[in-house]
Amino acid sequence: MLLPARTARRVVAGAAGAGVVAGAMLFGAIPAAMAQPAPPPPPPPNCTAADLAGVASGVSASTSAYLFTHPPVNDFFTSLEGQPRDQIRTRVEEYLNANPQVKADLTGIRQPLVDLKNRCGTATVPDDDTP
Repeated sequence: MLLPARTARRVVAGAAGAGVVAGAMLFGAIPAAMAQPAPPPPPPPNCTAADLAGVASGVSASTSAYLFTHPPVNDFFTSLEGQPRDQIRTRVEEYLNANPQVKADLTGIRQPLVDLKNRCGTATVPDDDTP
């Protein structure tokens, strides 16, 4: 049984239209499925590894200058070399509690690292047992 020409054209056009719509849906979905996740947001301003390194080097230089100009404090921290970590922590706490001015001075020297950590949230302040 043959369809009239007009009906046949309609069937072919309908099938082709459906194919176009299905293809558009398929190929339109592929790029979305293959898309990479969005990159993480950039760090806040002045919170890069370079910023941390710069602040840490400044704190290190200031600590060195402080120790050179305060020989008794330098001698104390030098005497800790080679001791177990838990003993170092205890001795440093005792020393700083007995010497509040030294504690205040060293806390002030380290303050830029604390400020960086507070501002950036992800930067870590080196947690060593020396000043």
